[in-house]
Parts: sequence; structure tokens; C-alpha cells
Amino acid sequence: MTLQWLSLVGTIWLQSISGTNTNFPAYSSQLKFLLSLSQIQLNNLAFASDAGKLFGFLSGIAAVYLPLWLVLLIGSSLGFIGYGIQYLFLLTNNISSLPYGLVVLLTILGGNSICWINTVCYVIAIENFPFDRQLAVGLTTSYQGLSAKIYSDVIDMFFKSSSSSIERARSYLLLNCILPLIVCVISSPLVRVTSTPRSRRLSSGFLVIFAITIFTGTFAVITSLGYTKRVCPPLVILIGLCVFLVAPLVVPLMEKLRERMENKCLIRNYGKKVCDESCMAVENGGVNNEDVVKDQGLFVSSDEGQEMGYKVMLKRLNFWLYFFVYMFGATVGMVYLNNLGQIVESRGSSKTSSLVSLASSFGFFGRIFPCLLDYYISRTKGKVSRPALIALMMVPMTSAFFLLLNNSNMCLYISTATIGICTGAITSMSVSTTAELFGAKNFGVNHNILVTNIPIGSFFFGNLAALLYRKQGLNDDGICMGTTCYQTSFIIWGSLCFLGTVLAIILHSRAKKT
Repeated sequence: MTLQWLSLVGTIWLQSISGTNTNFPAYSSQLKFLLSLSQIQLNNLAFASDAGKLFGFLSGIAAVYLPLWLVLLIGSSLGFIGYGIQYLFLLTNNISSLPYGLVVLLTILGGNSICWINTVCYVIAIENFPFDRQLAVGLTTSYQGLSAKIYSDVIDMFFKSSSSSIERARSYLLLNCILPLIVCVISSPLVRVTSTPRSRRLSSGFLVIFAITIFTGTFAVITSLGYTKRVCPPLVILIGLCVFLVAPLVVPLMEKLRERMENKCLIRNYGKKVCDESCMAVENGGVNNEDVVKDQGLFVSSDEGQEMGYKVMLKRLNFWLYFFVYMFGATVGMVYLNNLGQIVESRGSSKTSSLVSLASSFGFFGRIFPCLLDYYISRTKGKVSRPALIALMMVPMTSAFFLLLNNSNMCLYISTATIGICTGAITSMSVSTTAELFGAKNFGVNHNILVTNIPIGSFFFGNLAALLYRKQGLNDDGICMGTTCYQTSFIIWGSLCFLGTVLAIILHSRAKKT
């Protein structure tokens, strides 16, 4: 039991630093200047970080044949190379001599490294928590929403807002390079599949981690607000985050203490033989595993639909509805966040880091919401359609894009927070939605096919925004200032999100009939 919880803590640490692509908006403007890139070329770099998902299947194959610690090291090494080479060229002031094609390739390499880390986290959560797998996966992946917040807070601790933007860009690349590698080395002894998965539900431990997670998210949101960042030193904020990330260790520590106390009590009263038999019964939930499966149906989740292979799935209308729902929802939100640096710059503001941190913090809460919902459903045996929930999340997201047409900084903050939380929620819900619509047996392949909409949407929607940005730019250097730079893009993104809402409602109606 203790090893199970330790593995979950390890995946939490891994997910909290794995989202290296989410801090791209914080230094994208500096990279654009240093490499003399056009807006279209810059958007292609944002697409390149998402394009790593097209090769995510390689990490899945590796996880089958290689030890998980080695898969972790391979993934972190890919990021070390991808971001490290860019950092070295920037450090020696030779970044301008780096061919654009090589920068794209290095960015794809860095983006692909995330898939390797995520694959290990999925395997650990599913294998070690077979009867609470959706809870474990949802809980750990929610921490990926904190990545940009953590990276921004580390940079803020070492650099003041008046520091050179080039120094800050260099530091982001350095952190992307070394932090995942360090955490992967630290976590590798923890993230392993336990030899004897337990069959009982681990409600008390999940409740404790849920509470810690909610407090973590609240702290992240509060410390991302402009006023708080002015009065609270960056070192205090970073220490607070580290304390919250270490806090989940209380669960395996308490579990180990409980096991030792029960063991001593049984030895004292009944002897070692009875103790060993009782401990085995405790590990198996006090009952036979087969009986648990028969009585509770734990091997078949109540929200898994008909099992489909990818060939059958691709022929179903529901898949294509879901594909475009995701593309017009979460993917459009990601495109907005990828362009956040240029959007803030076009409005004459220098608060890019704060807005990236804010979006990350609210994205964290968005990701944890479906996890809490799954926890409630699994214990009440209720039934909530994921497509319906996605439609509900896309309504405020649509409004947020149209609210961005207002030039107010307050509207910018509100819209960014709304898009962050809705994008995070849809991303997290997609795991359960894929299982609900197409079954869990072939989840790995089916879900990887689904998420190909992310690089596709990132390429088309991002480049469309770049073309509109360039059209509005009046300066010789192609820089556009004012609300008109992204005005048309906001209208298009909002309209696509509205269309996605309609498609989600149709998908809900169709799924309800099957």
C-alpha cells in the first residue's frame, strides 16, 4: 500500500514539471526578436512543440519493452537536448546563427519529451490503482497545469521585472532543459509498478490528496494575481509551492505508520503467523480479489462504452464529432495560450509572465474538476455524460473570446483565467470521454489518434492568427500594436468554440441513445 502511494506522489512531481511547452508564451517574443522571425514562423514553433504528440506512440512502445525508469530518462534526455542546444546558442549570443529548421526540430524534440514522461505517469496510475484508475490519472495530470506557474515563479525569484528580457528567455530554456531531468532522476525510484495491486478502494488517501490539491490550486491562483505578486516576495511564493508539492508524502507516511502499528498489535496478541495472514488479508482489501470483482464489477467501469479498435472507431460519426469538439474547444484554447505573449505585447503590456502564471493556475483547477467529479460518481454510482460537461465548459469559453474584444486589462485577465480553466477541464475530461465513447481496452491507441487534432488545430488556427496579425502590422519590422491585431482572430476563435459547443450537444444526444 505504501509503495502505491509513493508512486502516486512521484507521478505528481513528474507532472508538475512536465509541461515545458506551456511556458513558451513567456519567452516567445524574445525568441522572435533574437531569431528575426515573422509571426508565422513563430507560430510554427508553437505548432512544433505540439507536433511532438504525433510521435507519442514511440513512448508507448518503449514503456512495454523497457523499464519505466529508463523511459523516464530517455524522455528527460530528449528535452535536455532539445532545449539545451537552444540555450547554449543563446548563452553564447550565437542564437541568430542557428538555422530555423534546426530550431523547429529541437522544439519538436522538446515537445516529444513530454509524451515520454506522461506515458510513465499513465502506466503507473493505471497499473497501481486498477480500481481507481480514472481518479489517479485525473489527479496526477491536473498537476501538469501548474508547470508554467512553477517555471515562472522560479524565474521571478532570480530576476526582477526590470531585468533583461533576453536573460529571462535564456533562463526559461535552461529550466526546461535541466529541471525535468533532475525531477526524473529523483522520482525514478518511486515510479514503479507494485507487484501486488490492491483491490480495495483507497478513499481515505484520495480524500487527503484531494484536500492538498485544492489548497495547492488556491495558493497558486492567489499568488498569480498582480497585487499579491507585488506584496509577496517571489522566494516565499516558490517555497510555498514546494511545501504543497511535498505535502502528498503525508499519505504514504501515514499508511506506513498504520501498517506498522497493526503489525505490532497482531504480533503481541496473536503471534507472527496470524499477523502475516492478517497482513495479506489487509493488502487484498480483506476479501478475495475474485469475489470483489464479481460483487462490484470493478474491472468494468460504469462509464466505459462499447469496446472499439481504431479501425472501427474511425468509421463512427461519434468519433469525428468528438474530434472536432476537442479541436474547437481545448485546442483553440491552447492556440490562444500559445499566442498569449504576442497578444499581451500587442496591447502594450509587459505582464506576460503574470498572465502565463494565471492561466497555468486556473488550468490546474480546470484539470482537477473532472477528477473530483469522477470521485463523486464512482462512489454514488451516478452517471454524467462527459460530452454534456464539455458543452457546459465551452459556453463560458466562447464568451471569454468575445470579451477579449474589449481593450480593458481586466477583461484580458478574466478571459485568460476563463480560457485556462475551461481548456484544462476539457483536456482532463478527454481521458474519461474516450473511454466512455469507445471503451478502455484500446484506450492508448484511440486516445493518441484523437489528440492528433492538437497539432493539426495548432498549425491551422495559429497560422491563421499569424496571417491576420501580419496583415494588421503597419511597422516595417512587422510588429502590430493595438486591439485590432487579434480582433478578427478572437471572433474566429469564439465562433469556432460556439460551433464546438453545438457539436458537443449533438454528441451528447447521440451518445445518450446508444
